[in-house]
Amino acid sequence: MTMEMKDSGSVVLTAYHPHTPARIPGMEQSFVQDIPPSHSPTSRKSLPRCRRINRMLSNNSAPPPAFSRSNSQASMDSTSMEDFWCEVESIKESSEDGSEEATLLEFKPADEGELEAEWLQDVGLSTLISGDEEEDGQALLSTLTRTQAAAVQKRYNTYTQTLRKKNKHTVRDVRDIFGTNDSSPTFETVPVSPVPSNGIQLPGQKPVWKSVSSNSCLDCGLDKGSPSVTEELSYEVSFSESIMVLPKTQEWPKNQRFKKEDSALPKFIVQKSRFGLTEVGDLSPEDMKKIRYLSLIELTAFYDALGVELKRNRAERVRGRENGLFGVPLNVLLENDQKKVPGIKVPLIFQKLLLKLEETGLETEGILRVPGSASRVKNLHQELEAKFYEDTFDWDQVRNNDAAGLLKMFIRELPSPLFTVEYLPAFITLVEKISKIKLQLQALHLLIMLLPEANRDTAKAFLQFLKKVVANEGKNKMNLWNVSMIVAPNLFIYKGKRANQQEMQAAATTAHIVRLLIRYQDILWTVPSFLISQVRKMNEAAMNNSKRQLMFDKGVRKLLRRKTMERERPERPEGAVTFPPYLQSDIPEGVIRVYAPLHSKVSMAIQLNSQTKAKDILARFHCENSRGSSQNVRGQIQSLHEIGGNIGQHCLDPDAYMLDVYRANPQAEWVIKPKAS
Repeated sequence: MTMEMKDSGSVVLTAYHPHTPARIPGMEQSFVQDIPPSHSPTSRKSLPRCRRINRMLSNNSAPPPAFSRSNSQASMDSTSMEDFWCEVESIKESSEDGSEEATLLEFKPADEGELEAEWLQDVGLSTLISGDEEEDGQALLSTLTRTQAAAVQKRYNTYTQTLRKKNKHTVRDVRDIFGTNDSSPTFETVPVSPVPSNGIQLPGQKPVWKSVSSNSCLDCGLDKGSPSVTEELSYEVSFSESIMVLPKTQEWPKNQRFKKEDSALPKFIVQKSRFGLTEVGDLSPEDMKKIRYLSLIELTAFYDALGVELKRNRAERVRGRENGLFGVPLNVLLENDQKKVPGIKVPLIFQKLLLKLEETGLETEGILRVPGSASRVKNLHQELEAKFYEDTFDWDQVRNNDAAGLLKMFIRELPSPLFTVEYLPAFITLVEKISKIKLQLQALHLLIMLLPEANRDTAKAFLQFLKKVVANEGKNKMNLWNVSMIVAPNLFIYKGKRANQQEMQAAATTAHIVRLLIRYQDILWTVPSFLISQVRKMNEAAMNNSKRQLMFDKGVRKLLRRKTMERERPERPEGAVTFPPYLQSDIPEGVIRVYAPLHSKVSMAIQLNSQTKAKDILARFHCENSRGSSQNVRGQIQSLHEIGGNIGQHCLDPDAYMLDVYRANPQAEWVIKPKAS
């Protein structure tokens, strides 16, 4: 449980430790040394809290590293956490003066087995609890990798053992589900062969990688001062399976230290396979729901492979306001906004605050760090609530620092944190227990895939804005670490009690998480191809189940209406073979028919070869329709979509090789239309 101080206050770092953890090796050496009693946070209260904490840190912290500092780095002591704690103090003051409503999240203890039951439900395997033979659950189980199946099996074993102890009811044996002879099988740590991202193993085919060029990889490094070593990330094999090739005896360094210089972060590239890259908005909501199921299973398997406990909170649902701007649940706010602007994915007030800051505040020195006037922010808050939807609010009166204060207030007042209450401990654990940044990034990637759609889209808009702030470091004096320290307490605290020594040690952890989110956000919004592969397999398994059910239903109907059927059917020649509809088409192998309903020429048959890309098909349609299409169509960015078959809907990467995609999903339809924003 979270440790508490006895003095009164208003904020606490949230969801870090369900139990009292061991000290974090090395972290307190880098940021927060042991604080003597004479310098405890409860003494000398005449000083502002951020100054008291900074004094403690400056008296006990290690000497600053030797490096060439930029102007923005020179604006603050890079070895202190002053910005973080000044922001905490600012949040505390805004809570005390009544400008923010106190909405506490209460955690309730979980009974034995309840966490496992909730986990099974969250990954789409409620069928294992209910005992029903649901097709979706069966399809999901059929696609799991070895490590993923072991993670499910482990949680199901714990759940069933708990039920047997309580003598509630008979439960299915794990061997009936996984077809094993031992309810607790062991898995050998052997290398895993890459699985093509199309979800279908073609005979003799190996994943083909393109050479590194400006368009053939996703480059998430540093614009300046970046390290010479570049690491490559692969999406072809599940992260947990890759971990299994590591020696079991591997231990994390005991003296892990964070380096706050921007150049300390490695540069990562993601090579594009022949299927290209897929962003979270490129898949249908139905397929993204399956991605979330698989991501939680994969995250659990990933933590299991590293020997790390995946911590999770159980929070009572807090009902927020049903109307207004601040303190309203994201999904409720979006439902209200979509009545005014259909299809939007980010709340209108949040978009407007970001737009205001991007237009006038990116070059403001100390933006985000320098607080606005508390009284002005309070008045603006009340005025926005009254006038925003009436379009009578005067945005010209809003100063940049006040707009930044309103932006941070919006995030803090969400009834549930932007990164969700349930998995905030997992965010903290990925830094505290995992030393390598590459592994931290993989865990962070899966956590982002887990977010509900509204949270993920809002977080994406926020992180894109923060990236722009850092890009203007030369004028606003806000480097990556400065921004991360300011943003961290707004994302990882909620109203409650004053932060204590333990949370002071975790302060640097949260700042490091925000730094990873900002620096590597382009990677984090990309759906790993091994997850798409599993979604394809899930859809194929579901289709096969549906076909079997359809065959059974047809047989029953045939028996029922046999006496009324008078029409004689022509006899089929002996040895005749019936092909599925897509093979009965006149379109030969390797030829696809592409539809473009918004163009003057609405369809075209295109012969594919090994070098045909999605962008080649788009260019051909553009050339054929350059004169006949309307001005609106010519002004829109068109994309080629793969629809149906073993995928719901998939907006293709312009660099995707179409023959490979076609072979992966020959039953799909191909449609050119604007990409969903």
